[in-house]
Amino acid sequence: MENMAAQPRRKSQVVDVGGVKVGGGHPIVVQSMTNTDTADVAATVNQVMALARAGSELVRVTVNTDQAAAAVAKIVDRLDRSGVRVPIVGDFHYNGHLLLKKYPDCARALAKYRINPGNVNIGRAHDDNFRSMIEAAVEYSKPVRIGVNWGSLDQALLARMMDRNAQSAAPLEPAAVMMEAIVASAVESAQAAGRYGLDAGRVVLSAKMSGVQDLVAVYRMLAARSDCALHLGLTEAGLGSKGIVATTAALAILLQEGIGDTIRASLTPMPGGDRTEEVLVCQQILQSLGLRSFSPQVIACPGCGRTTSTFFQEMADRIQTHLREKMPAWRDVYPGVEEMKVAVMGCIVNGPGESKHSNIGISLPGTFEEPVAPVYADGRLFRTLRGERIVAEFIEILEAYVERRYGSHQA
Repeated sequence: MENMAAQPRRKSQVVDVGGVKVGGGHPIVVQSMTNTDTADVAATVNQVMALARAGSELVRVTVNTDQAAAAVAKIVDRLDRSGVRVPIVGDFHYNGHLLLKKYPDCARALAKYRINPGNVNIGRAHDDNFRSMIEAAVEYSKPVRIGVNWGSLDQALLARMMDRNAQSAAPLEPAAVMMEAIVASAVESAQAAGRYGLDAGRVVLSAKMSGVQDLVAVYRMLAARSDCALHLGLTEAGLGSKGIVATTAALAILLQEGIGDTIRASLTPMPGGDRTEEVLVCQQILQSLGLRSFSPQVIACPGCGRTTSTFFQEMADRIQTHLREKMPAWRDVYPGVEEMKVAVMGCIVNGPGESKHSNIGISLPGTFEEPVAPVYADGRLFRTLRGERIVAEFIEILEAYVERRYGSHQA
């Protein structure tokens, strides 16, 4: 069966963000954002390190106060001394023009500035604040993400477009005008940045909505009107499964159409939840679409009346955890291991077949089946396991398989 593939990637400008290439056909970049008080250097450094270890290739921090701006250079320095080289992006609203000017160490330390055109004065009587931030980006040779958000859309621009629409012979619905205004805000702000000296190769655009269909429609429009690199994200995606499903639904459509150069899952963490979840969600979206590979994938059946035991579920979870824990070391030693597929199946119905189609797999005995577990490697029966040590023995076989299959690629 021929595999379906995503449409060719949209051609866009290449933006260098602290050594990470965004756009222009480079691998789609995963990013995230801290939720610590940036002024708390230790807490922010710890969270950035956790996000980077999870695989975030860019990390954004809030820069909203004098204390936060003063802390940025310390955060970047501490990360650098710890060997964590992930580029740090500054998120500015309302007072960014003041902070970038007042704290040059902050302006230099950041790898990119994020500007929300709805929260600066662009489009009003003058755009001195926006211009000041762009001039700082030019002075320090930094790229900028111009991030439009429907919850903080430039109201002056929207009012003008609504007035023009009302006078049109064929007026659009208000929702359609709002989407036009979001796209116009992004495109016109990028054009203004160009007039103030910022090269197009230093501009990333985003236009975030909280509704899946709205987001898809806006990004299709934006992709057609600009060749800037695009950052994708469903804003305020929400908690738990709602946030994960909505983010996946929106981003998968656009990525499948070749739209998007960098992504974030804006998930609301559960109380006491792990911020790195949003990184894993982004990675899984890209890996499920076949756009990038980050970690070996565990294929496991959902279970049914034939698999009344929870043993195979526990085994699948244990193996998946084992693979994630091993990846930081395996990534450098075993190139290509991130593309490995491991099957952990619960009974004879689909177990042997799915195991044969994976790199390595095990088919556990279902209810009333013979208490044996055949292991398949590269499509062939490798060994049959029995007894109380099935999980431990399979992990040993898995470790040996990784070394044998991927170790040969070492230089």
